[in-house]
Amino acid sequence: MSLQVSAVLAQTKNPNSNKRRPLVNYTPSLWGDHFLSYANDSMETNDNLEQVQRLKEEVGKLLMAPIDKPSQKLELIDAIQRLGVSYHFESEIDEILQQIYKDLHNEVGQEDNGSLYTVALRFRLLRQQGYNIPSDIFNKFKDNEGNFKESLVHDVQGMLHLYEATHMRVHGEDILLKFAKLDFNILQKQHQKELSHISRYKDLDFANKLSFARDRVVECYFWILGVYFEPQYSIARKILTKIICMASTIDDIYDAYGTYDELELFTDAIKRWDINRIDQLPEYMKLCYKALLDVYEEIEDEMSKEGRSYLVHFATDAMKKLVQAYFVEAKWFNEGYIPTMDEYMSNALKSSGYPTVITISFVGMGDIVTQEASEWVSQEPKIVKAASTISRLMDDIVSQEVHKRLVHHCNSIVGL
Repeated sequence: MSLQVSAVLAQTKNPNSNKRRPLVNYTPSLWGDHFLSYANDSMETNDNLEQVQRLKEEVGKLLMAPIDKPSQKLELIDAIQRLGVSYHFESEIDEILQQIYKDLHNEVGQEDNGSLYTVALRFRLLRQQGYNIPSDIFNKFKDNEGNFKESLVHDVQGMLHLYEATHMRVHGEDILLKFAKLDFNILQKQHQKELSHISRYKDLDFANKLSFARDRVVECYFWILGVYFEPQYSIARKILTKIICMASTIDDIYDAYGTYDELELFTDAIKRWDINRIDQLPEYMKLCYKALLDVYEEIEDEMSKEGRSYLVHFATDAMKKLVQAYFVEAKWFNEGYIPTMDEYMSNALKSSGYPTVITISFVGMGDIVTQEASEWVSQEPKIVKAASTISRLMDDIVSQEVHKRLVHHCNSIVGL
């Protein structure tokens, strides 16, 4: 993970390089205990729930009602997805798009008289749903030289949908819109209550006992909301947020406080994953090590209820890989070694934390994630490596000014 700090690195003066302790002063969390106030806040009222249920039924009827123009159905699906409530109608939307795809497939060889707006919208929605709709359906909008016709520049709706450059709402669908607003408010209450639960993680008193570490509970939760926001993934969000918070604290131990000797002991303890190894650690590491094992014990309890305890193995292995990558960076610093770009990137993809996040994000998602899927993602396939590469380089770009001041930290942008 990239090191986001606000102060300049200081080094304790000690002739023994193994005893050097990097010291970084992080700014305190601007959120404080704000989200603890949501612990007893009601997530919804009966009136709101009744309105949501009624409006949900109305939208469902609109979806399944017979229509004269397929484009009207496409517009409704597009509006529902853009408003963020499509998770309520996954089966209905899939059924509609499946039928639209079949109708299109049965008309192969016939001229498609649809406008650019309709063709582009249908193409995007079907591709988005996983249907292999050919791109040559746009050929009718091209001239003899293979370029899009100049006349299309006046087709504002068509061009916007073709390039997916803006958010469009179907005019006159205010009742859909009202449903989306109520649903958003209920989801927001749930998210606030989840964050209140996770904020109680501060009972560990990391802020005082591990004062060198960043307090990033709220930021980590917002990050995980980008992975999944739907209500059915509540457990998954709690699991992943706690894991990310632990990873952030461990990252700070390796980057901002631990001596090489201490980090060697800590890395070995995590590799062995045994509470009996805690006695060999310094006091500040004991707190973090126990908290980490406790989080994983919570995960195992949750997965046991679902009969999916085997998933804990993938989560544990992902954390071990992450910590090992942190240790490689610490070893380079301790030895004064400057890695090549290939060496740096090979390790940096792991230390970025993204393969860890992706692997553990599967754990709490329920039956839709099979054991085979978890095994696949844990092997870091090309799509995971590609995403990690992009994220790693983005982090390095953003944090390059900080890394110029941190002589112990490698960065692909400022140099190795």
